[in-house]
Amino acid sequence: MKLSERIREATSALEPLFEGTTAKAHTPRTALILGSGLGGLVSAIDEQLAIPYKEIPHCNTSRAPGHEGRLVFGTLAGTDVVCMQGRLHTYEGNTPLETVFPLLVAHALGAHRLIVTNAAGAINMGFAVGEIMLITDQINFTAAGPVTFDEDNDVIPTFFDMTHAYTLSLCDVARKVAAATGCTLHEGVYLGLRGPMFETPAEIRAFRAIGADAVGMSTVHEVIMASALGMEVCGFSLLSNMAAGILDQPIVGEEINIAAAASGDKLARLIEGILRFQTVEA
Repeated sequence: MKLSERIREATSALEPLFEGTTAKAHTPRTALILGSGLGGLVSAIDEQLAIPYKEIPHCNTSRAPGHEGRLVFGTLAGTDVVCMQGRLHTYEGNTPLETVFPLLVAHALGAHRLIVTNAAGAINMGFAVGEIMLITDQINFTAAGPVTFDEDNDVIPTFFDMTHAYTLSLCDVARKVAAATGCTLHEGVYLGLRGPMFETPAEIRAFRAIGADAVGMSTVHEVIMASALGMEVCGFSLLSNMAAGILDQPIVGEEINIAAAASGDKLARLIEGILRFQTVEA
């Protein structure tokens, strides 16, 4: 089946679910992707309608710890949004295209902007656990991507520029909101891996040498697809741990989720501020 047909079936299945509800965001302006431990932002969404991935045709189910695996529609800071509360990962057995299918659905419904978040390990030793990094660029170290010359791909262009994958104007808005709210905001390069194993100290030293400031197991495929679709993108890493070898202690997945959740309110306020700023500008 052609990719356009799969997207059309998914969006057609969603439309009847809005009938009789107060959710207004079935034509969202902004898509949000919430990473590990960051799902609490959903509680701030008004007039929400939540739809599990398993109820969306051609969409796989999220199985990663701390990921609800559903689309949540509603209004946040005066903006109609669709929120991926939990994402899909390639380490769950998904192809890169399958990991971004919810984003394709969100775009087809009207989202032209993406705010993407993740919990990440800090490679830059000037960062600290609990702080936030504005992603200014990325390194895809997964050895794969969501866009191919597949004969079923009749939607996505196969050659596109990624010089400014993270939209400069949105990065400027993030800086202004952070300054206005007193939020410490680092900036840097995010490196994405397939996972699910954490990195070795030798790998972290190598990643630092090629310019990475934070590392995780998501985000890069979503941003590649957003670039292909011509979406505006803003991205944040909540630094939930120091990367392997920096501290003399093991990395534990559950502790990462706890650390991300503990600092999630700061990131939530930052995202709400960006949405509010964009609404006023519009």
